[in-house]
This record gives sequence, C-alpha cells and structure tokens, in this order.
Amino acid sequence: MARLRSEEPRAADEFGGAASEVDGDEGLAAQLPESLTVSVELPTTVHEPADDEAAVTLHDVAITPVLPHGDDLATTSIHLDADEHAELPGGDETDADSAEQAVAIVPPLPGDDIAAPSGDAASPESASMLTAERLLHEKSGARGGVPEGFWPHLVYQASFHQINLGDSPAVRERKQLDARIAKRLEGGTRFVPVLTRKGGVGKTTITTILGMALADVREDRVIAVDANPDRGTLSERVNKQTRSTVRDLVTHAPSIRDFSELSTHVSRDETRLDVLASDTDPLLSEAFDEDDYNVVADIAARYYSLVLTDCGTGIVHSVMRATLQRADAVVIVSGGSVDEARLASETLTWLEANGYGDLVKNAIVALNTATQGTNLVKLDEIEAHFRSRVREIVRIPYDPELAAGSVVRFSALQKFTRDSARELAALVMDGLPARRSA
Repeated sequence: MARLRSEEPRAADEFGGAASEVDGDEGLAAQLPESLTVSVELPTTVHEPADDEAAVTLHDVAITPVLPHGDDLATTSIHLDADEHAELPGGDETDADSAEQAVAIVPPLPGDDIAAPSGDAASPESASMLTAERLLHEKSGARGGVPEGFWPHLVYQASFHQINLGDSPAVRERKQLDARIAKRLEGGTRFVPVLTRKGGVGKTTITTILGMALADVREDRVIAVDANPDRGTLSERVNKQTRSTVRDLVTHAPSIRDFSELSTHVSRDETRLDVLASDTDPLLSEAFDEDDYNVVADIAARYYSLVLTDCGTGIVHSVMRATLQRADAVVIVSGGSVDEARLASETLTWLEANGYGDLVKNAIVALNTATQGTNLVKLDEIEAHFRSRVREIVRIPYDPELAAGSVVRFSALQKFTRDSARELAALVMDGLPARRSA
C-alpha cells in the first residue's frame, strides 16, 4: 500500500492563476510539491518446505572422518564429530555424545566407475592408475576392436560397425594359446633341453618346430643350440646363413661384446628362431664337452630369453650333466614303437635316479607318431603310461614337410602339425617360472 503525503500544502487558488499561464514542462513542474515521500508496506512471505524437501535437507554439521590404517580399504566405521548444538533433521538439538554415529564405508566393487582424483588429492597417483579403460573413449558398438572370424566379421561390416559379436571360438582359442606362448619371463634366461636315450625318434625335428612355434609368437629372442657331442643336424633344418659352429663361438667368446657380433655365428629362420650349429668336421679330435657348453650357455644367457638344447643320445656324457644343471624344464621325445616308448620311459627313470625328480614331474613328452611301428601299437596305452609320470603329453603327427629331413618351413606345415607344435610350446611355457632371481 502506498500513501502520498504533502508536507507543504498550498491552496488550490494560490496556483490556479499561475498554472494557466505556464505552458509545457514548466507548468507541470510548478504544480508538483517541493518535497514528496513514498512509503511501501508489503506483507512478509515465509517459505515452508514440503515434507519431501525437508527429508533430504543437508544441515550444516561439521564432521571429521578418521580412516583406518592400512593399505586395503575394508568395511569399517568412522565417528562424526558434530557441533555441540547442531540441529538435526526434525528440529531436535543434540550434544556431542549423541552425535557420534557409525557410518559404513564400503569399497567399490570391480567394474564400478570410479571418478579420477582431483589435483588436490593428498597423495599422487601411481603410473598404474593410467589404464586404458580410464583414458580411452569407448567406441560405439565395439567389443575389443574388429572381430575375427567369417560370420562375426560379416555381421560387423553389414551393420556398419554397430554389431560386434566378438571373435569366433576358433579365434579366441588361438589368441589364448598365443597368450600362453608369449608368457613374460623375468629374472634371467630359461633353459629347456630336448632329450631321449634313443636316436632316430625325431628329437632334432621336435626341437626345430618347438623353437619355431615359440619364436613365431614371442617378442623376445629364442635360440636352439645343437649340443650333440658328435655331429648334429639341427642347423640343416633352417636356411644356413653362416658356417660358424659351437666350436667357433667358444673360440671367439672373449671378443663377443654385443648381439651383432653373436649374430654372425647363428642362422635365423623366418620365424626369428636362431640356430647354433654343432661341429661338422668328422676329423675333429676335441669333442664338444661340458666346459664348452657352459661357455656357449653363458653367452646365450646374455642375449636370449629362451635357450633350447638339442641333446645327443649319450645321456651320461658330460654335456648332459651341464645341460641338466641349467634346465628349467625338459621335453622328452618318444617314438610310437614299443622300444622307443620304453627307452623314453627309461630316460625318465634315469633322471629320477640322478636327482632330477622335479624335472620329471614337470616334463612334457612329445610323442612322435611319424616313426615306424606307430600303426602297430596302442598309442593310448603309451600316453596313459607317460601321463602317470609327467605333466603332459603331446602327439606330433606325420607331416611331409618334416619327413624330408631338410629345411623346415613353419608356415608350410599342415595345420594339425602346426597346432600340435604350438600346443607343445604353450605347455612348455606353462611349466616355466615367470619370475625368479637371475
């Protein structure tokens, strides 16, 4: 309500004559009083919150959380130190004793979205916090990138990349096998001898395809050393790029200072498998012995993560002793005939009798079914025997690429043969320690 009050009223007749004589703004100004006061009185409006608003109202209560000590955040309780006369919901006041309340702190579950800490965090973040899930934008319709496999890829392309069924079962199985073969090794080189007491069962062939399966997947270096004290044929399974042998490497060992110098003594396969040949001179009077192997092994350990050793048939030779002392796992090769299986089993018995029982329990038997007599025996019975003594057994089938006894092209192997070699490689890696002191 507004009231107009004139503090100096004037008679209407006093201004009557003057108003008629003044035109425009001067006449209007002459009719206004000299002093004018306006007073406005409005009713006071008080907002009454609704019940649902009052139920979620945050009151000004100072709290000091006390977190438990320790690295792991588990469900626990903290005390809230409230103001002495803080007003709680409902209008009641409370004192400090009644303001202590237990509050449950529940750690986040796996998969929960956790906001990145701000720059004012009490402690800096570690590098492990920069995960791909946190930093990368999620692609619409993507589930691990472009799917592999005929039907998943066809659906992915036909739907304009909106429907991703994931990889086919065969592709997933292949990638899982790759992951096992590519197992990361820390803390020094791993040594894996390939041995048996009988010759002619395909020991060199198994060493070759095992090394190729490993080198084809792994990012580090793999070498296969022909440690046959007599004349080995491992170097004949790859394209020779040098005439150097283990004897030359031993002779030039003091001058080898980097990998480029070592690489002049080895031949490299298309899978990146390096092969060090054995002595080929039949007139050589000094045979490859234990000391020579230790020199070669020490040099290889400086530049390679995996060293496969193609051993000779002389299991009691001094080279065998040096080989087994460094071994992290062994592969026993058996043929498919009765005597070949029996001699392979006797190899396990000899290892157990000479203090290598742990290697036997962790051993893998490669059953070469391409040898003569395989069709005349019960392979299932041979497998059952070896399964009672070793960790696993893998059948290696007949393959024309291997039967020629010449250069082996891993890509030219039949699929089943290549898959068997990859399975053997995965089983070998499963048995190797991921970490150890150098």
